[in-house]
Order: sequence, then C-alpha cells, then structure tokens
Amino acid sequence: MTVTLRSLETAVPETILIQAEARDVFAAQSGLTRLGQRLVTTSFDQSGIDTRHTAVDELTTAKRAEEPVFFDAGSRELLSPSTKVRNDFFADKATPLFIEAAGKALAACDGIGPADITHLITVSCTGFFNPGPDYKVVRALGLNPGVQRYHLGFMGCYAAFPALRAAKSFCDADPEAVVMVVTAELCTLHVRTSNDPDTIVGSSLFADGAAAAVITARELEETGPGIRLDHFETILTPVGEESMAWNIGDEGFEMVLGTYVPHIIDEHIVGALEPLLAREPALAAKPYRDIEHWAIHPGGRSILDKVEAKLALTEGQLVPARETLRRYGNMSSATVMFVLKHILEQPAGAAEERICSMAFGPGLTVETGLFTKTVPAVTPQPRNAIAAAAV
Repeated sequence: MTVTLRSLETAVPETILIQAEARDVFAAQSGLTRLGQRLVTTSFDQSGIDTRHTAVDELTTAKRAEEPVFFDAGSRELLSPSTKVRNDFFADKATPLFIEAAGKALAACDGIGPADITHLITVSCTGFFNPGPDYKVVRALGLNPGVQRYHLGFMGCYAAFPALRAAKSFCDADPEAVVMVVTAELCTLHVRTSNDPDTIVGSSLFADGAAAAVITARELEETGPGIRLDHFETILTPVGEESMAWNIGDEGFEMVLGTYVPHIIDEHIVGALEPLLAREPALAAKPYRDIEHWAIHPGGRSILDKVEAKLALTEGQLVPARETLRRYGNMSSATVMFVLKHILEQPAGAAEERICSMAFGPGLTVETGLFTKTVPAVTPQPRNAIAAAAV
C-alpha cells in the first residue's frame, strides 16, 4: 500500500510587496540608529527576495481614507498595533486563505469529493481563534460534519512535515482514509520596526500564503503527477535552542532568528539526513546530488547557500527553493509546500523521481521527508487512432 499526495494547490493574498520599496520604508523609520539603517538595507538587499504577498493591504504606499492600523501611508510610519488587534486581523484574513487553498486542492483531486474527506489537518503559527480554521474549512466546503479535525499550532516553519506525517499515519491505518492538509500563515501581521537584528531579518523575509494537499492510499485513476510519501524523520540539533524561537509579545509575535542559524545547519545537516536516508541503504550510499529533487524550506538565502554547498548539490536542484523565496518570501509552514508544487510542475524525466525534503524551525528542529514524484504512464494510442486524430 502506498500513500500518495494526489493534489497540491496554493493561495496568496492579492497585495504584493516589492522588496526594494519595503526596504526603503523600513530604512526610513524614526528611531532607527545608523547601524539599524545599515542592517535593514543589507538584510533586504541580500534576502534573495523580489516580491512577497501580504494580507495587510495597508502595507502599500497607497493612501486610504480609513484610520491606519499597521502603516500610515501619509507619514510612511509603521505602527504598532496590539497582539489582540493583530490576532483579530488573523481570524478575519486567514480564514479565506485556508478556504481558498483547500477548495482548490479538493477541486484538483479527481475522484475525491467533499464527502470523501475523512480527516482534516490545519496548520498555522501566526494566529489563533476558535472555532478555528478546521471548522471554517468544513463549513465552507461542505465536508462531512463528522470529519476528524486536527489543528497544529505555533510549531513554526517546519510544521507542514508533522501534518504530512500524520496524514500518512492515518492512511497507513485505514486504506480508505482521505486526508486534507491545509496550512496558512500571515507572517506580515507581526513585522515591526526595530534596531534588533533578529527583528530586522524577520521583517526582510516573512510573507503570507497558504497551501493545501489531498492525501490518500485509495486506488484512484492517475491523471497527473503525484507525490508518494515514503519516510519521515525528526532531529533536534544539539545546539540552537536560543538561535531560533517564536514568542508572543504585547505587540505581536516575536521571531528570534539568530545569524548563527546557517552555521548550525551547516554543521548538523548531514547528521540530520542520516536517519532518513538509512531507511533506504542503497540511496544512502549514493552522493546527495543523485537524488533528483531537493525540496528545501527557504528560510533565507544564506540557509539555501549552506545546504547547497554542504551537500554538493547542483544549482538546478535548489531552483525550486530559490524561486519560491524570490517570488513569495518565507511563508513559514506553507513555504515548503510551494517548493513541492514547483517540483510537481517540472517536466518529468522518468516515471518515478525521488525527492528529499527538509525544513528547519524552533529548537533547532530539523524535519525531513523522503518522497517519490510519480507520473502516470501514457497508454500508447493504436496507430489507426493516431491517424484519425491527425485527420
């Protein structure tokens, strides 16, 4: 029995942040020291990001009639709403993103309808409300009211992996199970001006987005590429607890993203991959670059640089991660799903291609997954059918 991700879709808010424009706004904030201004310029310019999406449409320079909450376009001043204001905004704006991504994934999964979903797993670390996004998705899509619902909250950038692992477990236990995983993050709710290097780095990286997948072991007609979920592993590095964290403050959630994180990943990435690749000794004996695809969570450009260099990967193998970062920024838990979708949409060179995937989060936690991209075989048409089509 194989458990396969049958559809994978994404959704982003309409408002687009141009990285260079956002840099100029953050660098011009009152209260920044000269060092702070230099850090803003360096962080934004070296991020590897061109554009990001945000649910906070105030964050553009267009002037509005209503009283500003997050950004005053007239004075170009970033404001500091309370955590409650930000969280209320999350409940309002994250809900349609959850629903949009979930609806697209369900519509893209041939042979599966709303009544077939047996389990629903929602993921987010950028806000809380209850009845939560799991409830909202059930109601909006007309899922069975008895569907088993689970919400993974506040885990950070790696949270898509526990969700996918749980989905595989449900399907392993029940071959008829159909699991929907939906992750949505509004990271830009929590950006702020500061001279603190961690806060500046976070402001230069984080963005909003959502992704959803339908996963099952049911035998369905294969109408497009899918991803077989083979193995998962979790590793806590021996250092890094203070280097990456996610805390709740009075003026939003506070990210700790120390500059030492890329060095920790450089030192421990090989050890983190060992238990995953040990599941398939023949694969473990090969060079890393022999694994066709690498779906790396693009926590930042320097992290991707370290992964590429340490594992001696080709530039092409990091294109899905770098392109996701360039176009969308770091959307926390949703980001690796965008990377996987990029890989799914690449032309296939074989009926099966392996994918090694990983993400990093508070702790420092390294989540890894070994997958297989599958492409349905094309049934050759009879020669007379081909001739008829040509006519």
